[in-house]
Order: sequence, then C-alpha cells, then structure tokens
Amino acid sequence: MSAPVIQLEDFRKTYISGEVQVHAVRGVTLTIQRGEFVAIMGASGSGKSTMMNTLGCLDRPTSGRFLLDGVNVVELNRDELADLRNQKIGFVFQGFNLLSRTTAVENVELPMLYSRPPLPNREQRARAMKALEMVGLGDRSDHTSSQLSGGQQQRVAIARALVNEPKLLLADEPTGNLDSRTSIEIMGIFQRLNEQGMTVAMVTHELDIARYCRRVVVMRDGLVRSDELVTQRLIASEELARLDAEQKAVQLA
Repeated sequence: MSAPVIQLEDFRKTYISGEVQVHAVRGVTLTIQRGEFVAIMGASGSGKSTMMNTLGCLDRPTSGRFLLDGVNVVELNRDELADLRNQKIGFVFQGFNLLSRTTAVENVELPMLYSRPPLPNREQRARAMKALEMVGLGDRSDHTSSQLSGGQQQRVAIARALVNEPKLLLADEPTGNLDSRTSIEIMGIFQRLNEQGMTVAMVTHELDIARYCRRVVVMRDGLVRSDELVTQRLIASEELARLDAEQKAVQLA
C-alpha cells in the first residue's frame, strides 16, 4: 500500500505573543489517503488555518511529525521545503491571486518558472494550455484577468495549481468570493479532478460546500472534534440541473 499523501502525528503548533503562549493546534493526528476529498471546517480560532498552512508547507509544527507524500517535512531546510511545496502541492485561494495585466495562460505558467531543472518555454506553454483546457478555459487563454469573470478567474487559479501535476490540491475558501451557481460549478471541477485521482483538501466554513466533499473534519480549540464521511453527498452536475429546472419553471410561470 502506498504512503498517505498527508500524515500528521501529534501535530502541535504554539505561537508566542509577548509572554503569552497561544496553542493554535494541540495534538492532532490525521491521515489523508491518496484520492480523498476532505473538507476542514471550524470557527475562527479553531486551528483550521494553522492546519492548512502546515499542510501547505508554509509553516512547521512546533512538535510532532508531518509526512507529505512520505517525506518528513520537519527535517527539511527552507530551500528543500520550497522545492517540495512547488513539486507536490497546488494552491487555490479565495482571492484568486492572479496578475491582473497578465493573460490566463501566462498566469498558469508562473509556478513553472521555479521548476528545477527549468522547463523549456514550449513545454511550459503546452502544459499551461492543457491545464486551462482541463478547467474549460482553453478558449480564454489570451484574456487578461480583468477580462474574466470571478468564476473564470478561479478556474485560472485552479489551472495554475494543477500545472505542476501536484500530489495534493489545497483550497482555502475557494468559493468565498463567488455567487451560488458559480460556487457549484467550481465544486464540480474539484469533484471531476478528485474522480480522476487528485487528492483534495479544502478549508471552508460553509456546510453546504463541505457536502460536495467525501469527508469532513471539524476542528475546535485546536483539536479535531469530528472526522466523518459525507453520507448525503451533493453532486455538482445534479445541483446545476436542479437550478436550471427551477429557473425554467420560474420563467414559464
């Protein structure tokens, strides 16, 4: 059996604020296997953001063990950590974080600028176009961010996260700036990627968005309080069809 994508063992994170110790995460053991689609939920101060920063190799545990795709993250220096992050993790953020005057395909190419060894320009462009096509934006590759809707910008951000073929896709409130229909469309992309074998971990505070995932981990006071499979899972294609039917019924009324 292959190693889990994520393995946390007694993970603790403590911040020092003056003379006060803030225990953000208090001893979490968590495993995410390949091909899972996990939502991490919790109120402000629950530890979920600290958890996401650690899973993304943006921060290190104060104590405990963290293996990413079998690699002990705690033992890596800063450069090794940056390389691991670029090779194995794709990030999708609430705010898109695109360069506004840069085309969609150029935004998607950005992570490959840090590849070691460097990729030829032709290969970078081919991989960026393939990623855009995966999210349904192959025909918008030459549009700048300002020429795209919010949903299209998030699709570009997802393509950018996929372009290095990561082992793990991390999404931090990816539907937070989107309307309801566009949010469902974005969750549909995540579901299709997951069906193709991509491991996805997503932070969200919206219970209805978490229901598109396969598993929900709820944190409170720095601890995992529940970890359950989703029994009545929402399927994006079905929800979009339902919305279309409701809209049509309203138009005919």
